[in-house]
Amino acid sequence: MEVFTHNLESLFQQLGLPSDGEAISSFIADHPLTEGQALASAEFWSVSQRQFLEEAQLQDADWTEQIDTLDTLLRKS
Repeated sequence: MEVFTHNLESLFQQLGLPSDGEAISSFIADHPLTEGQALASAEFWSVSQRQFLEEAQLQDADWTEQIDTLDTLLRKS
């Protein structure tokens, strides 16, 4: 079984978003989640981004840790 190690930059690339440090910081600052809002239900995701986030978490995929990190960061802004 292959084990992949992903980071926040690679998650942004997977989501088709700019992935340099400044772009990630800007995204986090500009897209806060409201209390109780699920990450995948946020209005700023495209259909394909939403599907990826939902499926990755349901399957406990290699991306789960970085998705959880993004979720936490979007709640801190």
